[in-house]
Amino acid sequence: MFTKWGGRPHWCAEGVLLLGEDEHGAWLGQRPGTRYERPGMQFETQGLQVMLLPRDRGFTATFYEPAGDLRHRLYVDITTVPVLFDGVLCAVDLDLDVIQAFDGELLVDDEDEFELHQVRYGYPPAVVASARAECDRVVEEVASGATHFSEDVAAHWRSSLRSLG
Repeated sequence: MFTKWGGRPHWCAEGVLLLGEDEHGAWLGQRPGTRYERPGMQFETQGLQVMLLPRDRGFTATFYEPAGDLRHRLYVDITTVPVLFDGVLCAVDLDLDVIQAFDGELLVDDEDEFELHQVRYGYPPAVVASARAECDRVVEEVASGATHFSEDVAAHWRSSLRSLG
């Protein structure tokens, strides 16, 4: 379950599967039709998607396969360091998102929300600095083709998800 700063609710989903771990972190899988909800919004996933939860970094990375009207291959939420507790993902979403489209276009989204929430919710200066540094690092790693953001690694975990039936 993702929350926002101060424990406010954010995205929640059921039916997310723990696929395993590798040198990059823990991997979760979501089948088509996995339902995500948050106050005032809901959607169902299209295609198989896998999510990387690094052990010591402030992000979660979701890798999508082409399906339906999806435009992005990779969606990285800048968060507190994610933790799996009794099979439940716990992380605080810090607004900034790094998105890579299937055509390779790379952008940082929700910078305006990050600026607004720093004031509205009182993000501590250390959290702001950490989120900015992590966002910059992720952009650099995605742009340079870092292994943990590669399609080959994501495809391996999607294959693991497919094999579960």
